[in-house]
Amino acid sequence: MDFEFYAQRVFVTGFTEAVEFYSKVFSREPEFSDQSLGWAEFNLGGAKLALERLDADSDEVKELVGRFVGISLQVEDVSQSYRELVEQGVKFTGEPEKQVWGGTLAHFSDPEGNVISLFSM
Repeated sequence: MDFEFYAQRVFVTGFTEAVEFYSKVFSREPEFSDQSLGWAEFNLGGAKLALERLDADSDEVKELVGRFVGISLQVEDVSQSYRELVEQGVKFTGEPEKQVWGGTLAHFSDPEGNVISLFSM
C-alpha cells in the first residue's frame, strides 16, 4: 500500500475571511476554492493547506477552530517573514525565537485563532 500526503486541514467558520487572510499570508490565491462547498486549497510546494468551513453552531467548532493546528511552514528567514507579515497586520504570539535544536520559530494566528508555525534553519 502506498500513501501520499494530500493536505493538512485548517477548520474555520468564516470561510471568505479565511481565504482572504491566507491568500495575503501566502501571497497567492488558492488553487481551488468553492464557497458552496466551504473548501479551499493552497499548494505550498509538495503539500496543501486546506481550509474547511464548519457551521458555527456545530459541536465540532469548539474542538477544531481556534487552536494550535500543528502545521510548521518552512521559510528562508523567519525574522524577515515575521517583519513582512506583521506589516500586513498578521498577529504573532511572540517574536521569532532561536531554538535549542538550531532553528528559529515564530507562531502566527489567523482571524479565528488557529495557530501556525513558521520556522527556518
